[in-house]
Amino acid sequence: MAEIRHVQVTQYVTPLREGGSLPAIAGADDGFMYVLKFRGAGQGRKALIAELIGGELARLLGLRIPEIVFAHLNEAFGRTEPDEEIQDLLKASTGLNLALHYLSGAITYDPVSATTDAETASRIVWLDSLLMNVDRTNRNTNLLMWNRQLWLIDHGAALYFHHSWQDWEAKIPSPFGMIKDHVLLPLATQLAQADVWAQQRITTQAITDIVALIPDEWLVTDTPFTTPQAHRQAYISFLVNRMTHSQTFIKAANDARAALI
Repeated sequence: MAEIRHVQVTQYVTPLREGGSLPAIAGADDGFMYVLKFRGAGQGRKALIAELIGGELARLLGLRIPEIVFAHLNEAFGRTEPDEEIQDLLKASTGLNLALHYLSGAITYDPVSATTDAETASRIVWLDSLLMNVDRTNRNTNLLMWNRQLWLIDHGAALYFHHSWQDWEAKIPSPFGMIKDHVLLPLATQLAQADVWAQQRITTQAITDIVALIPDEWLVTDTPFTTPQAHRQAYISFLVNRMTHSQTFIKAANDARAALI
C-alpha cells in the first residue's frame, strides 16, 4: 500500500459551487492543481475519511481515481479571502485536509451519451454496495470522463452511518436498498465476477493498511470511541465483516437491476 503524499496549499483558485461542501480548485507546492476537500465543510472530517477509504478501495479494484493527497492549509488563506462564506470555510479548515488531483478538461459522465463496459460498471456497483454510497445516481453521478476513460470521484457520502455510529453493526449484514438508484446499475451484469475479483484484492490486511492512513486528528472529535485506534478498529470491523456478507448486497443489486428491465 503506497503512502499518501503531503502537499502544502499555495493558491486558492476558485470554489466548485456545484459541490454541496464547497470544494475548491487549488494549487500546491508540488506544482499540481487539486480539488481540495475541506475539513471545515458541512460533513467535516467524516466526509474526508469516507473519501480516503472509498478512493483507496477503488484503486485496489483497478478502478481509475485521481491521486489522493493530504493537503495542508495555512491560516493566512482565511485572512485574505474577501467572500465571507469562503473565508469562514478556510478558517475552519486550517491544517490537514484532503485533495484529489485535478483532471483538467474532464467532463461529467452522462449515461445517455457515454457508456462503460459491464466489468467496470459491476466493480463500481459492487464497491458502492459495500460502502453504502448513496451518491452515485443519475442526478449526481460522481463520475468523470477524462481522456476517454471513466474516473471515479467523491466518495464523501459513503459509510453514511459513521456520522453517528448508531447501530452500525446492524448495517454490516444488511442489503443496500438505495443501489436501485445507481447510475451504472443497468450495466452491472457481472456482479458475481466482480465479487470474486474484489475478494481476492480487498483482504483484511489491505483494509487495515488503508484505515491506518486516516490521521489521528480526524478521529478524535465527534466520535463515540475513546481512542483513535478504537475508531479505526470500528472501520476495519465494518469492512472486513461486510465483505463476508457480499452475497446479500449482490442479490439486492441484481434484484434491483432486474426490476429495471
